[in-house]
Amino acid sequence: MGYLIFIMPALLLSIYAQYKVSNTFKKYSQVRSSRGVTGADVANTIARRSSLNIKIEQVAGSLSDHYDPQSKTVRLSETVYGSNSISALGVAAHEVGHALQHRDRYGLLELRHKLVPVTNFSSSASFPILLVGFFMQNLGLVMLGIILFSVVVLFHLVTLPVEINASRRAVALLSENGLVSGAELPGVKSVLSAAALTYLAATLSAVSNLLYYLLIFTGGGED
Repeated sequence: MGYLIFIMPALLLSIYAQYKVSNTFKKYSQVRSSRGVTGADVANTIARRSSLNIKIEQVAGSLSDHYDPQSKTVRLSETVYGSNSISALGVAAHEVGHALQHRDRYGLLELRHKLVPVTNFSSSASFPILLVGFFMQNLGLVMLGIILFSVVVLFHLVTLPVEINASRRAVALLSENGLVSGAELPGVKSVLSAAALTYLAATLSAVSNLLYYLLIFTGGGED
């Protein structure tokens, strides 16, 4: 079977996910919060009411939002920090959700943190090793490349539920703290669900590639 048979579903999902994220974020970026709170307000309010000892900072760029566990800092992009849109509130609450996972020692998040250094090495080394192994018909090198790439796949498999859990926490936190109205919750869920699609697409792509490498290794595929 050809490579495209394995990668096409993931490729199509990735294209759709990027389209969905862009359109959904843009749509709800134009819907203003009835409470008038900004992304920064949401992050600070949830942190304060949850007794979270974290910093909230603004960073340059769009959709560059993230939680830094080393410095215990939630960094919100310019399009989120000072915006009172439904999109901004959802993203801000999602990042604080990661901070809560960190505080609660959420198992999958801790595993993901431990996997980061080895994943960084594996993602850069696996393909060159696989390429050399296939070219030289050296099964030992091919297997080493597959093992290294398996770490990348594991990272994606761990990341997906971590992100979904953070989004679920975000929706609950926004509702429980009265930061959005009941009518606004579907919009928040749409934004976070669209973002989750990108992680699903990345996971599917990684798994598909691993299966293809294994198929070649066992002699059932074509290079």
